[in-house]
Amino acid sequence: MSVLQSASSAITPFFSANAPEDFVASSGSGLLAGNSSKPLLVNESCLEFLIMEMVDLMFRSTPDAETDKEAVFFKLETLGFHVGQNLVERFTRDRQRFGDTLDVVKFVCKDLWSIIFKKQIDNLKTNHRGVYVLQDNHFRWFLRMSTEGGATEAARKAAPYLWFPCGLIRGALANLGVVSIVIAESASLPQCTFQIKIAKA
Repeated sequence: MSVLQSASSAITPFFSANAPEDFVASSGSGLLAGNSSKPLLVNESCLEFLIMEMVDLMFRSTPDAETDKEAVFFKLETLGFHVGQNLVERFTRDRQRFGDTLDVVKFVCKDLWSIIFKKQIDNLKTNHRGVYVLQDNHFRWFLRMSTEGGATEAARKAAPYLWFPCGLIRGALANLGVVSIVIAESASLPQCTFQIKIAKA
């Protein structure tokens, strides 16, 4: 088992344990404490520390990470992809199939985002030609992030923390039959934007 696969297996339960209780109850998913039927809850700060350490680990484990950011992006995005696939598999197994691509993207914006970030996407736009723009005005992982260098420096340092969610979105969509490319940007913290480009069949 590769490092990314084992990391994916370790991270997925954190999101499942943090899912809203009504969602866990309706899907029959989530971690259970011992032999009880009560869901196991995970402190949210533990998840945030895990994400920070995960990004740091990917930089430390990549030779020439400062010059080869593409390799770090690939590792984080791939890890997010596996976690996104696992979450969708867990939380959609009792749902009816989605009618079209827009329904799949709406599921990601509402249900999946609520599981991971405790809120829905603030804004969804589409050009009806396979491009969707998701905007989160208060991205949860950026709420406590700041640097001394100002807004531009903060956005630059925050960029690697968007690579994992890009993979989450792409993995979730892929597991629901939608092949896509996801890119993210943040002009000012804590706002961020994800652009989904659907691959033409």
